[in-house]
Formats: sequence, structure tokens, C-alpha cells
Amino acid sequence: MSKELVQLHERRKDEIRKRLDEFKSVLDKSDEKVFAELAFCICTPQSKATSAWSAIKSLVENRMLFTGNEDQIKPFLNAVRFNEQKASRIVDARRKFTSNGKLALKSELMKLADDPTSLREWVRENVKGCGLKESSHFIRNIGLSNNQLAILDVHILKNLKELGVIDEIPKSLTEKKYLEIESKMKNFADKLGITLDELDIVLWSKETGMIFK
Repeated sequence: MSKELVQLHERRKDEIRKRLDEFKSVLDKSDEKVFAELAFCICTPQSKATSAWSAIKSLVENRMLFTGNEDQIKPFLNAVRFNEQKASRIVDARRKFTSNGKLALKSELMKLADDPTSLREWVRENVKGCGLKESSHFIRNIGLSNNQLAILDVHILKNLKELGVIDEIPKSLTEKKYLEIESKMKNFADKLGITLDELDIVLWSKETGMIFK
């Protein structure tokens, strides 16, 4: 199965690397673009990534992501589970990263841009609704993961079990268990000769049939 995975990566590597380059370009854009990625990751738990991103795009198009209150944002999240809670978390994050009436998220992120692990801890501490997975996802989506962080969602865990990287899918991902599986995934990527960021995307695309976010 590992051989098949390497072959799949070989077929899709150009598209995968193009997507990773797109992630790296996000920080060259506005604070609003960066915040949209954060809001997306807030919305992903127990929801389809495609549905979460569609909701965020609609919020951006209607300017509600940057100006709406919880009640105004919530209807846009109807396809996302726990939409009321997530609307509240988006507003909370926006308030936290607004200075003098403007979003000021990039400047905070850049303070730890060279240390993905410390940056992940900072995101976890400062953004409600972002645990290890969501924080890792956000950091990867703005091009700062540097092949250090794993996004252990259900698709990735399922494939890691099928590949024999882990013995079972844990019923709950404690911090200790998350970091343990992340380390195993890094070692597996090294053995395959594929970077961790590329391995994440190729496994996700293997499961879903698409290269997404």
C-alpha cells in the first residue's frame, strides 16, 4: 500500500505543490484573507471542509465575516455543525485580533513564524475552538507549518491505520496521543521520501478524491 501511495503522490505532486505554494502566498495578502483562513478552521470540526469553506466564502462576499455579529453570521453557517457556537467563536477571534478598527492578525503570527510548534501553541491559547488539529490546519493553510505539523482529521487517521502507521484510531485524541501520532506520521513521511505537508494532502485526496484545503 505504501508503494501505491508513493505512486499516487508522483501523479499528483505538481498539483499538490501548487496548492502548498498557494498557501504560502496567503501571508502576502491582506489580514482579511488570513482571518478568513482562521474562520474556516474554526468551522471545520465535525463538518465537511467543503461546506465550511463555502460558508466562509459567502460571509466574505457579503462582508459579514468582517462586520457581522453572531446573529448575522449564524445563518451563513447552516451547513456547518454547531453553527451558533462557531459564529460566536468567529466574532470572538475577530474582536481579539482587531486593533484601531482594523484586523491585525498577520503581525501577531509573524512573531512566531519561524517556530511552527510554538505558533500552534499560541493559536490554541488565543483562539477559542482551535485545538491541535484546527491550529495545525490553520498554520498549514497560511504556509507556516514547514512540514512540522500534522492535521489529524478522520481521513488522515483512517489512512494511517490502513497503512500500519498506527494500530488503531483512538476514540479520543488527547494531546499526548496527538503528538505521538504526529511523530509517527513524520517518521513515515521520511521513510517514503515525501514531506509531511505533501503527505497530508495526498492522504486527504486519496480519501476524498480531491485536493482541497
